[in-house]
Amino acid sequence: MKRITILLVEDHQVVREGFRSLLEHEPDLEVVGEAETGRQAVQLTRKLRPSVVVMDIAMPLLNGLEATRQIRKDFPETKVLILSAHNDDAYVDQVAALGASGFLVKQTSAHELAMAIRKIHQGETFFSASVVKRVQDRDGKSVNRNGRPKKKNNQLSSREVEVLQLIAEGKANKQVASELGVSFKTVDKHRQHLMSKLNIHDVAGLTRYAIAAGIIESSVRLTIK
Repeated sequence: MKRITILLVEDHQVVREGFRSLLEHEPDLEVVGEAETGRQAVQLTRKLRPSVVVMDIAMPLLNGLEATRQIRKDFPETKVLILSAHNDDAYVDQVAALGASGFLVKQTSAHELAMAIRKIHQGETFFSASVVKRVQDRDGKSVNRNGRPKKKNNQLSSREVEVLQLIAEGKANKQVASELGVSFKTVDKHRQHLMSKLNIHDVAGLTRYAIAAGIIESSVRLTIK
């Protein structure tokens, strides 16, 4: 029997170990790698080519939503299942827009997690019942015939989202440039594009936008650079 290979992406080691322990009891599932940042997730997907990536959202350096976008673009054969403690509208909308195959809340059972992995591996979608109901209650037109939230346009490029997250985390342009391996001028150019596109002209405003868009958590401390 060929196993479904899984990459676990979660920045808390205890939580990752818990997920691994749950999945190791399933004979047709195999955890082949673990990552604690979105950037590691992209790198390990390139190396391991897992069947399914189980992805957290809130992580440092590169969040799970942007990591999902990059993985789906570069490795379309790999399915992504979002597993998050948050099911806010901003997160749910973006999950659909970025091409993830499913969304589960972390309170889900081991049985439901395993079932979701199997279904999305088969090409289906799987969204928690609570998530589907939330979207239907908000706007019935936002859910398609399969019970999946419809896609929405995302006006920022992949690199702009990376820069936005790092700025919102309080990093100065020099630190952002070092993290991304680009020049200071390149980061400054992205920063100006962000402000122009979003019509936001200070770091505090960019941070508030990042929180509202689900790019970072609301617990992030505002730091003006």
